[in-house]
Amino acid sequence: MLPDPIEAKDLNIYGAAELPWSRARKALETSIALQETAQFLSTVGPDGRPHTTGIGALAHNGYLYFTSGPGTRKSHNLATNPACTLSFRVPEVDLVFEGEAQRSTDPAELDAVTARYRESGWPAERSGDAITAPYSAQSAGPAPWHLYRCTIHTAVGVGTAEPYGATRWRFA
Repeated sequence: MLPDPIEAKDLNIYGAAELPWSRARKALETSIALQETAQFLSTVGPDGRPHTTGIGALAHNGYLYFTSGPGTRKSHNLATNPACTLSFRVPEVDLVFEGEAQRSTDPAELDAVTARYRESGWPAERSGDAITAPYSAQSAGPAPWHLYRCTIHTAVGVGTAEPYGATRWRFA
């Protein structure tokens, strides 16, 4: 479950009401593990250039998680600048989360998150301080993969079905 925001700001310019966070959270939490859910991570390289790539994320204990191989551009970018965005197209709302991603090496956290990945259909296992599986996204690089925990600072949601609206939420 993702945390509740501490503040919401209506961004809609067409008169629709503010999007309730409960609607966005429910849409994300029920759709994030589905293969058809579009998910993207954006990072910034040392030279200031943006980098965006598809990922397989999940929500657990108030955080968003994703994996990445240690030799990938996204992992190199996060090592020097943990700021990132995670974008999702889920039913009825597009969501963009801004936050900071840190690698997790905690065995209990790795075990809990790999269990969640297995529940979603990806046969992930903890291997030391990383994750392995028979396969992953091609953009993840070869196994083992590092686990990243994203602490959310803000999110923007835009309704793609009635009732429409646009809202920015700020988190503690």
